[in-house]
Amino acid sequence: MKIVLLGYMASGKSTVGRLLARQLGVGFIDLDDHIEQKQKKSIQDIFSKKGEIYFRKLEHQMLREVLDAHTSVVLSTGGGTPCYANNMETILQQSDLSIYLNHSIPVLVERITKEKEHRPLVKNIPDHDLPEFVGKHLFERRHYYMQAEHRVDCDPLSAEEVVGAINELL
Repeated sequence: MKIVLLGYMASGKSTVGRLLARQLGVGFIDLDDHIEQKQKKSIQDIFSKKGEIYFRKLEHQMLREVLDAHTSVVLSTGGGTPCYANNMETILQQSDLSIYLNHSIPVLVERITKEKEHRPLVKNIPDHDLPEFVGKHLFERRHYYMQAEHRVDCDPLSAEEVVGAINELL
């Protein structure tokens, strides 16, 4: 079974994905980590040296490769992955289950604020501007996220509880 987790940055896709994969006894792949390993460069490096268009094409190629190469996997996508290069269509066609991990803007802002240094997209945004940025960005991306076959409302669930909610979908 191929399960794809999607959602905004800091929504817990990687944490939940690892737990879910372990419970199901299948492999786990974080798409961003996979890209970095294959390219031997950080995503931040790829963005700054080759640009976003190059990165999005590479991301699409890697998404297809991962979904083609595995019969059973839990895949955590980047926050923007579903929004570019017909990736949402690819996810829906090549996975058995797609799940949007939904969080409220205040919860996302709280999580992102704690790890801003590791998030190039928001690293230089002042904390007081973060709610507006996340709200606008989420508004632009939600259309793609909502195409997932299932949505799990994660506020105020722990990662383990989110995995439990996903297990109920299986």
